[in-house]
Amino acid sequence: MELIQNTVDLSAYLAADEVIDHDHPVVREVAARLAAEVEDSYAYARAAYEFVRDGIPHSADSGDPRVTWRASDVLERRTGICFAKAHALTALLRAEDIPTALCYQRLAHDDGTGHVVHGLVAVRFNGAWHRQDPRGNKPGVDARFSLDGERLAWVPDPESNEVDYPVLYAEPHPVVLGVLRAAPDRRYLWKTLPTAL
Repeated sequence: MELIQNTVDLSAYLAADEVIDHDHPVVREVAARLAAEVEDSYAYARAAYEFVRDGIPHSADSGDPRVTWRASDVLERRTGICFAKAHALTALLRAEDIPTALCYQRLAHDDGTGHVVHGLVAVRFNGAWHRQDPRGNKPGVDARFSLDGERLAWVPDPESNEVDYPVLYAEPHPVVLGVLRAAPDRRYLWKTLPTAL
């Protein structure tokens, strides 16, 4: 699949905003700590990915009712769904000048009752984008950081109307951000998650 930037301006994939707030002290502190432990940007990207994947539980796995969407809040509260974790990873990577995009999949619910949008990131190294899934592993899910072939949590099945969206966004998709901001808790969020972009 060819990944398509939604803007040709690569600097947009390094920008800070209200959601990807990599200028926030919490984000800067985590980024500095991770950067101090590695020797180059590749190792930093892997360390940041593993920190978010393994160190911030997916709220559905942990049963946490809180909804986070701003990167600094995800890092501070240590909880979030796939979108929120993608925002946190994007902020950590951009904090160290690694171009990072937000991207999405449309997946079937486990019980077959419909579809839901799933959040990923893509990092740019050596002139190419590489998608990563920081959702968090669990039985049946084994996502890994990779610049040599994707190791995502799920591979969409076209026969089930699942989709890999090819667009790489510099900012969170408005549909995704809207439902996160409107949700008072995860139970409500689960009823309002987008089924498509």
